[in-house]
Amino acid sequence: MAVPYRLLNRTLVMTTEVSRRWRPRSLLQLVLLAFLIVMLPLGVLMFQAGQALSELSRLADVSARQAVEETRRARTLSTLALEMERSARQYAVLEQESLMDIYAERHAEFTSLLAEQRELLPDDPAVEALGRQLVLLGQLPALDGESLETWLELFVPFAQQTEAMRQATNWKIDERIERIRERAGVVQTRLWLQTAAMVSASLALMLLFSWLIIRPVRQLERRILGIGSGVEGPEAQDIQGPAELVQLGERLDWLSSRLGELEAQKQQFLRHMSHELKTPLASVREGSALLADGVAGELSPRQREILTLIDTSGGELQRLIEQLLDYNLLQHNRPANLERLDLATLVKATLAKHRLALENKRMQVTAFDGPLEWVVDRTAVGRILDNLVSNAIAYGDDDGELEVRARMVSDHLVLEVANSGPPIAAEDRKHLFEPFYQGRTRRKGPLKGSGIGLSVAADCARLQRGSLRLVEDDRLSVCFRLVLPRHPEPQGAIASVSSPETADHDAGNRSRNYQ
Repeated sequence: MAVPYRLLNRTLVMTTEVSRRWRPRSLLQLVLLAFLIVMLPLGVLMFQAGQALSELSRLADVSARQAVEETRRARTLSTLALEMERSARQYAVLEQESLMDIYAERHAEFTSLLAEQRELLPDDPAVEALGRQLVLLGQLPALDGESLETWLELFVPFAQQTEAMRQATNWKIDERIERIRERAGVVQTRLWLQTAAMVSASLALMLLFSWLIIRPVRQLERRILGIGSGVEGPEAQDIQGPAELVQLGERLDWLSSRLGELEAQKQQFLRHMSHELKTPLASVREGSALLADGVAGELSPRQREILTLIDTSGGELQRLIEQLLDYNLLQHNRPANLERLDLATLVKATLAKHRLALENKRMQVTAFDGPLEWVVDRTAVGRILDNLVSNAIAYGDDDGELEVRARMVSDHLVLEVANSGPPIAAEDRKHLFEPFYQGRTRRKGPLKGSGIGLSVAADCARLQRGSLRLVEDDRLSVCFRLVLPRHPEPQGAIASVSSPETADHDAGNRSRNYQ
């Protein structure tokens, strides 16, 4: 019992020392070392099992040989006892010297075999009795007449003691076989314990080496996820393991730094491009405003129509530039500037900003009436509404519908912007809020979108710990739902005149038609 545990302890200590002083240089070396060390306890188990089986086999062979020899000797003694009695009785009748010689020869053989049998049965009373009777029977050749007849009667107890000796020999053999059987049971129990200990050691070693192989792989997986999500810290944990995986970790470090450089270049490009575009655009819009005011003289209807088109396109371009600025700002995780305001007023301002575009598309606009006060980031919610209304104008049907709804559910505000038009394809829905993604539906109008409007809107929602998603609507084909949680009242804010319940009642029962 103590041997396998000492061997297991020694194996574990040796493995720990080897792992501390020597690390495999390659994954192949680690795998080969794992196979070698895992097979070591199984090899020791096989060796010990072979030793135990050899011991049992040798013991069984020796016992079988002794049993055959002892059984043959007991049978021979019984035969010699019969021959001695037969020779003595024949001599008493025939009085031939040759019969007495045979008797003496059998007596000597019996004495020699009995001495050997005494080693097997040293304290057996039958053997002791036979020894005493042999001494008396050894005097038989010197007797004659009536004395001889009297001594012949000694052969009856002599035969009985010989039979008792044979039975004692059989019992001795059975006892030895039982000891061998008990020894086999002990060996079997020991082998089972050794098997359990060695298999457990092999499993523990398998788990150890599996951990040594899986640990750097998990580290690489976390590194890749960190790089992909953009949340990896500058103090990334070094990869520990085989050389191939360590080298792969170094390649990931290079990739992470390279991606960081590209991200910085992208942000710098967005900032510079937005600034460089806003400056000439401001001049263009200022010039168009001066022309519209008649500074350069009165305009004809055709000229005013062209000027309106220039001003509309300039406004659209300015909106795209502002989206790029918002996207760049949100990528740097700016904090939310929360304040209590009336969302109905903010919705009306957003719809008024797009009044000309809505009139041009002849869209029927329905919006909830206020007041509906909530603690939000004015700029972020305004950007969400602006992007959703712009998308409705760009992708909605002419002579279609646009609805802006609001309601309160528990501690959340639900704001929906829905419009009629072609539904969004299923393959585009999972990429809808990714930056710079262009869907399959063609945008209506002279300008092509940037593909970051919905991404900016989703980031603005997350900035306020809310969510923006596309939902199904019973009546209109496209419906975006903004859900904002209730925020604590900002310090210095003026309490609302109407309670949330009154605002909810007003928002649900009053609406305003813009067309």
